[in-house]
Amino acid sequence: MRGAKLLVLLVASSLCLYATIAAQETCPADLDAKCGDGAADDWEGEFFPGISKIKYEGPTSKKPLAYKWYNAEEVILGKKMKDWLRFSVAFWHTFRGTGGDPFGAATKAWPWEDGTNSLAMAKRRMKAHFEFMEKLGVDRWCFHDRDIAPDGKTLAETNANLDEIVELAKQLQDETNIKPLWGTAQLFMHPRYMHGAATSPEVKVYAYAAAQVKKALEVTHYLGGENYVFWGGREGYQTLLNTDMKRELEHLANFLQAAVDHKKKIGFNGILLIEPKPQEPTKHQYDWDVATTFSFLQKYGLTGEFKINVECNHATLSGHSCHHELETARINDLLGNIDANTGDPQVGWDTDEFLTDISEATLVMSSVVKNGGLAPGGFNFDAKLRRESTDVEDMFIAHISGMDTMARGLRNVAKLIEDGSLDELVRKRYQSFDSEIGAMIEAGKGDFETLEKKVLEWGEPIVPSGKQELAEMLFQSAL
Repeated sequence: MRGAKLLVLLVASSLCLYATIAAQETCPADLDAKCGDGAADDWEGEFFPGISKIKYEGPTSKKPLAYKWYNAEEVILGKKMKDWLRFSVAFWHTFRGTGGDPFGAATKAWPWEDGTNSLAMAKRRMKAHFEFMEKLGVDRWCFHDRDIAPDGKTLAETNANLDEIVELAKQLQDETNIKPLWGTAQLFMHPRYMHGAATSPEVKVYAYAAAQVKKALEVTHYLGGENYVFWGGREGYQTLLNTDMKRELEHLANFLQAAVDHKKKIGFNGILLIEPKPQEPTKHQYDWDVATTFSFLQKYGLTGEFKINVECNHATLSGHSCHHELETARINDLLGNIDANTGDPQVGWDTDEFLTDISEATLVMSSVVKNGGLAPGGFNFDAKLRRESTDVEDMFIAHISGMDTMARGLRNVAKLIEDGSLDELVRKRYQSFDSEIGAMIEAGKGDFETLEKKVLEWGEPIVPSGKQELAEMLFQSAL
């Protein structure tokens, strides 16, 4: 008898779960609403009815849906926090992320999704995206062309789909004063790009990629984007046995030069950015890290046309810290934008987690402050919810946590600058170069004969301590 009751309860529970999932697949927005046609694109209600605009409440607040450290209008080091940080929401992770991975199916069924990749669904998704940004208090967004609009059967049909969604985005932008931080073309997912796009050995693929970037550049310009990003997800090789590396690199350089030419032709004044990544999905990607990318730009005469979009998770995959990559970009006048994310040190791939490490955020912000800010670049949350996080409010919580972390990093940098002890330690470490002979060396006039005479005069150098432990103590004291 008890077994029969248990069976009835299990069946009832299953039916309730099925009803919930079915409602999520067909309801335009609010699960409690009378849905009507699930594919309709004319939903005018709230997509996040239980969530109001996120406000700053200070460090003592215990509310998950409140800022503890990010106070947009507060002035830090002479600029408002919002101007130092220039946050943006990544459309692909936030609104196209499903929770699926190589080992499991999708786990997220947002209330407004109907399971299709239709134009109607794309419009509804775009409306949800803008409501999300308004409630979060973020006035910039980033997108791939194929994430916001579906592919058609031909390039012309695909472009028409994109135009239709872009018109809606433009309308929503005008209503909200939200603009793209940057746009880009997705040149890695479609099977045509399995050997690369600009580095594909097939000329028709190269041409298709050029047509796609042409359109994406024009769309980014039309929407008022401040930057345009190149992420060569498959611009590399799996084996050198079937690869002409020299030819592929030359093709890539020609492709980027053609993009520069088209940018100027259409009057787009935004910054062109390259986002380095060492590998995954290719065994080796040509823009391995910032230094490799800088070398490539120098060789092909493109240094004046591009800056770098540093992704922190990509930095660690290349064997560097994010701080190292930011400093390499900064000292070479290449720092343009930051993808604020991180990876798990126990996992060997690009996990795209929200950055919540206060120490790392402080190091990141130290580079940004030394750079005088990032404008017209900013911080893009190229980060996704964990597979197991399936509540709508998790979308907000993740971004709030990431924004608070970067804001706290900025506040810590201000403390370090105000205290001055760490800067003084660095100054003293190099003070010998403030001498007459040091100034000569730094001016490029330190010939070996002169230096040899000075060594004979001075004798054996006395080398002072590097004070690494003290530097670490001073840094940690600001956290």
